[in-house]
Amino acid sequence: MDKLDAKILDLLQVDGNLSAAEIADRVGLSKAPCWRRIQKLQAEGIIRGTVALLDARALNVGTTVFVTIKTGNHSEAWFERFARTVRDIPEVTEIHRMSGDVDYLIRIVVPDIDAYDVVYKRLISAVDFQDVSASFALETIKSTTALPLCYLKYE
Repeated sequence: MDKLDAKILDLLQVDGNLSAAEIADRVGLSKAPCWRRIQKLQAEGIIRGTVALLDARALNVGTTVFVTIKTGNHSEAWFERFARTVRDIPEVTEIHRMSGDVDYLIRIVVPDIDAYDVVYKRLISAVDFQDVSASFALETIKSTTALPLCYLKYE
């Protein structure tokens, strides 16, 4: 990884639709070497995929709910049941195992509170929890999928 790779990654994080020719022009390479660099970044798993970012409100899932979960059961069987359950709920968009006071943090997107209640009931009917707490986002101040590249270590 070098500074040219970082420039390529920066451009792709902003617009994944850029062609290799457009990227090459912006980073000062010819198309073929730029395309090879992109292919290498994909092969190494640094570029995991290219997706379309959709507007949640336009798709009627503009309510974001952050759910914290505490469990008294940390067995492998419990975890497998929990993981299987949340993977099968399309409204669950992120799950993080946490340190500190809670065990898991889940991000859920739904149209409204009633729709969240349906997801909540599905969740608690499948897995036993010690505590489930939900907070509704009132406003999104920053939302990005771009990762900071300032910590890259160059070869």
